[in-house]
Amino acid sequence: MAGGGFTDSVDPKRAQLYEYRITGYFIFACIVAASGGSLFGYDLGVSGGVTSMDDFLIKFFPDVYEKKHAHLHETNYCKYDNQMLTLFTSSLYFAALIFTFAASYVTRTMGRKITILVGAGSFFIGALFNAFAQNIAMLIVGRVFLGGGIGFGNQAVPLYLSEMAPAKIRGRVNQMFQLATCIGILVANFINFGTEKLHPWGWRLSLGLATLPATIMFVGGCFLPETPNSLIERGKVEQGRKVLEKIRGTQQVDAEFDDLVEASNAAKAIKNPFQNLLLRKNRPQLVIGAIAIPAFQQLTGNNSILFYAPVIFQTMGFSNNASLFSSVITNAALVIGVLVSMAFVDRWGRRKFFIESGIEMFIIMVAVGITLSIEFGGGKPIAKGAAVFLVIFICLFVFAFGRSWGPLGWLVPSEIFPLETRSAGQSLVVFVNMLVTAIVAQCFLVSLCELRYGIFLLFAAFIFVMTVFVYFFLPETKQVPIEEIHLLWENHWFWSKIVGTGNAGREGTV
Repeated sequence: MAGGGFTDSVDPKRAQLYEYRITGYFIFACIVAASGGSLFGYDLGVSGGVTSMDDFLIKFFPDVYEKKHAHLHETNYCKYDNQMLTLFTSSLYFAALIFTFAASYVTRTMGRKITILVGAGSFFIGALFNAFAQNIAMLIVGRVFLGGGIGFGNQAVPLYLSEMAPAKIRGRVNQMFQLATCIGILVANFINFGTEKLHPWGWRLSLGLATLPATIMFVGGCFLPETPNSLIERGKVEQGRKVLEKIRGTQQVDAEFDDLVEASNAAKAIKNPFQNLLLRKNRPQLVIGAIAIPAFQQLTGNNSILFYAPVIFQTMGFSNNASLFSSVITNAALVIGVLVSMAFVDRWGRRKFFIESGIEMFIIMVAVGITLSIEFGGGKPIAKGAAVFLVIFICLFVFAFGRSWGPLGWLVPSEIFPLETRSAGQSLVVFVNMLVTAIVAQCFLVSLCELRYGIFLLFAAFIFVMTVFVYFFLPETKQVPIEEIHLLWENHWFWSKIVGTGNAGREGTV
């Protein structure tokens, strides 16, 4: 036993019965589905850059534009403190957390594929609204439609990838979602770097180009197969077996198919999956997957850095072009981090990445906070040497997040819920993630103004707490068949006391 009192594998003999080959059909399905992450990523990357563009600020937020260019005697931390400006960003996430419950119903009753298509369509409409916006109201309406796309996409895509993937490579397959997210962020930063020079309509092009990933996701989604899990859950048993044979590249799928049918039979007995989440047997998934991990992922502070990287760098005294370029470098580090995680997550496991990167992120956040406390404030730009140090450390922080809390924050919740509560559980994952994202996005600039460098020390405290939480309470899930994850709780030093063992633990009570 290690760290949290669990074994690295639960039932290796059972996992070895699952046969598969990597087929072109499987690769196509995963690439198309994972492209849904690019919707989330593109918006993460584009919104922060657009809110730093002068043409955008002049049209919608002239007060912020004047404050940005004024020679203020107040601290530089407060230049972008405007609640309507942050509402432009956070409104998407408030919308997404509401839409995810509708997405849960669609995912369970109609399948993962249709949920992905609805998400792509909603995101496309939102991008058009934003590109042609004439007032703040149109911007917010566009953000609501974008939020619908994120709510549906983030609900269905991680589930789709986890259900399609063989157990032994589920980690790297699921992380294709985060890789697409990171690539979307990076592409958005390159686009902002170019469109910033197109006056006065460059920001419209940045926002409007969000229609491209939405179109790719919708057109490709029309050719996606439904997951075997979803087909069997909805009574299409024979069709589910045919799809399973096709994506596994073999007809020897009896062991995996039998597990899916057993899980489906259990799921059919559940009339209210949200209520079922409250059962004792599902308490670990509820606490770890639906609450702690999605909340902690946002409390790292990473997405605040991604939202407002151009604003942060401008606040520190960088020029507009330099701030956008620094954002490109930062997000390149994020992509590299995800690639590292994809390469090793199924070999080293989830816990090692969580804990090692958590320690690194804590040290970096403390260093950034201390540097800002010494070098920055009082209405003067930061010294060049300190600015270079901060960019390097922010890149290191994002690199650490990219190989841990970024991809694993979606991977682990998507693989630990049993079939009967999987769609409901994923809805809560998205709800909590988007709720905390929206709160952090809405409060970050005012917190930066009020707490100054202390906001980074606050994030460091959150990172410390969540690293300790993972050490004690998260068992290793690598290479465990998705329908056998429940055995982890029965062998865990703490969760076994909650769920019990054997059949008693699987039945559970409220």
